[in-house]
Formats: sequence, structure tokens, C-alpha cells
Amino acid sequence: MLGTVAIQPPIWLPSSKPTICFPGKLPNSGVTRYKIHTCSLLSTFAHHFSLQRKDRFQTHVSPNASSSSSSASVGSAEYIEEPSTNVKFQTSLTLPECSSPLSLLGTGYREKVFAIIGVKVYAAGLYLNQSISNKLNAWKGRSATEIQGDSSLFDSIFQIPQEKSLQIVLVRDVDGKTFWDALDEAISPRIKAPSPVDESALSTFRSIFQGRSLRKGTFIFLTWMEPSKMLVCISSDGLPSSVDATIKSMNVTMALFDVFFGNSPVSPSLKASVANGLATVLK
Repeated sequence: MLGTVAIQPPIWLPSSKPTICFPGKLPNSGVTRYKIHTCSLLSTFAHHFSLQRKDRFQTHVSPNASSSSSSASVGSAEYIEEPSTNVKFQTSLTLPECSSPLSLLGTGYREKVFAIIGVKVYAAGLYLNQSISNKLNAWKGRSATEIQGDSSLFDSIFQIPQEKSLQIVLVRDVDGKTFWDALDEAISPRIKAPSPVDESALSTFRSIFQGRSLRKGTFIFLTWMEPSKMLVCISSDGLPSSVDATIKSMNVTMALFDVFFGNSPVSPSLKASVANGLATVLK
């Protein structure tokens, strides 16, 4: 297990194909640097995979947090802070229709380029059911770099019929149509010849965002229950208590997983963080 050595966070590169812009004030140009205790995210994750706490805490956004307070929150057993956005993620949570609490594996952020300036749109964290790690023995002892470049590992995680959930936390206001258009733009090229089932699933997916205002701090949970079934939950007031839509299409659910964990992820920082978490769990 890693020690308590403080390291500087790596510099993450944004997606190489910026296509949409969100209007509004650009973030301050000053950059706050954080020191992260590496044992906090990774060892806390491993601890939760063995104990599976049932506590439910509120995730929240604190964009103006000072560096001293963020260092404290990163070390918390209840939250992990994504340092580039100051969004705090619970280390363990329970979601609608999930059989057991899910544990946080890694966090990152999504950035788009507006007038050559990177604008952060949301933070994201991946949660897994404990049982998934027990089915990844073939990758034991791999380094984070090896894991990040091994698409077969992420394919295997997707195929395991146990819950994994991506929590998205918006760090700026955006209307639902704009959010869906950006998501659809990433999903559609990954589905070469959509079937009627795929079209129906995409229509259902689209409908829950149309006409909806997504405010800063809104939670969006994409929860893969099994390869061909995904639940979508949206909440502007803490953790969701119900499911907004059920997506039943292997092509759509797989394409969405590939958007975040494929060879060209929209959030390189998220995939890198998840790879670090997996390397620790699979030691």
C-alpha cells in the first residue's frame, strides 16, 4: 500500500476534439495547486472494498475552497476531493436498485476549450461493486501505466454483470439539450449501424435531458447494472432516490462506457485516476 507521501497532481490534457462551448463567465486564471496524500484515495478505496460501509453522505461542490481546507478534505475518510474542480465525492454510496454500496475508485474532470481557454464542465467519479475486483485476478500486479493502456481490462470491467456507476457533478450551469448534444456527439460515432433497439434507447436517453435546466452542482449518475442495462438518475438535491430512465441496449451502454474508459476518453484524468485505483486494489 502506498505511504503518506504528498505528491503534486499530474497535469491532465483536455480532449483533443473540442466541439461545444458553454456560455458564461470563464474561470479565474489563477491556478491553485494542491498536495494530495496518495494514500487517501487509493487506500480508502481498498478499505471500502473490504468493509463496504453503508454510510450515506452528501457529495457537494465547493469551488472557492482554500488549499488548506482542500488538503483536509482529501484526507477525509468520507470524501475524496477532485483537486481541479474542488468537487468532493463520497468514498462509498448506495444508489437506487443497486444490491450493495459502491466504492469510489477514481475521479477526474471534463474540460472543453472555449476561445483557446480550457473551461471545466464537470467532475466525475467511478464507483464499483466490491465483487468486480475479485474477477480481475488476471491483472494482479500490473502497474497503473500498464492498466491504463490495457483496453481488455476495461472491457472486462464493463462485461462483468455487477454494478458500476459514473457520477457526474456539473461545475457550471448548462441546459439539458447542450449536455445531451455533447454526449450524443461522443456516443454516435461509436455505434456504426444503430438498430431499432439502439434508436429507441437513444431516444429515451435524449428525452430525460430535453427541456431540463442543469444547474451547477447537479448530479448525473450513469449506472451500468449489466452490459445491456444502464440506469440514469439526475438530482439537483443530493443523492437520487429514484431512477429517471432505464437504457436497454448493449450498443448504447457499451458506447457510453467507451466514451469514458476507451482508448480516447473524454476525461483522461478520470481514466488515469481509475487506473491508479485498480493498480492499488490488484496488488
